[in-house]
Amino acid sequence: MFGATGGVGQYLVKQALEQDFEVTAFVRTPSKLQINHEQLHIIQGDCFNKDEVTQAIAGHDAVVSCLGSSQGMKKSTELEEMTKIIVDGMMEHKINRIIYTASAGIHKEIPGITGKLVMTMLKNALLDHKCAVDYIVANELIYTIARPMGLTNKALTGNYRESSTGVPEKSRTISRADVADFIVRALRDTKYDCTSIGISD
Repeated sequence: MFGATGGVGQYLVKQALEQDFEVTAFVRTPSKLQINHEQLHIIQGDCFNKDEVTQAIAGHDAVVSCLGSSQGMKKSTELEEMTKIIVDGMMEHKINRIIYTASAGIHKEIPGITGKLVMTMLKNALLDHKCAVDYIVANELIYTIARPMGLTNKALTGNYRESSTGVPEKSRTISRADVADFIVRALRDTKYDCTSIGISD
């Protein structure tokens, strides 16, 4: 798992362990992951380091990315670069299952004037995510792309809406905890194989 110390990532580590997954968290700063569990393995490394990433991927059944860019709304290719390193590592070790947390808007799918404003404001981050997703799809992996609406810190509900064609109707937000719940669900259910799912409250 990449991005384990981020907002969605921390919820995901906790939920995956609670559901009896064995989790390897690849993190730059292990002290940020305040979780101890016999089925949690922590590897310290840098997502821009090809050798470290490729070595960490070996021997796993699936890869999950909850990575974000350090550049905020500025132009960046960080997500694309990190994802290329991850995907190349997966190909080297013949691992083909990946769940990638992107954002609603990567396909210009948020409707209305508000949607256009949001997508314009986030255009640099969305482009970086889209380039990362395009690389995943081009390599014929078994992917699930999660496209959450605006992230909140509300509690886990396990009750959210999904759309495989755009975003759920009249959607605005989803909690980070529910995004993590969706990722665990996608790991368990093959109906999410090779899909891009918009999710919201």
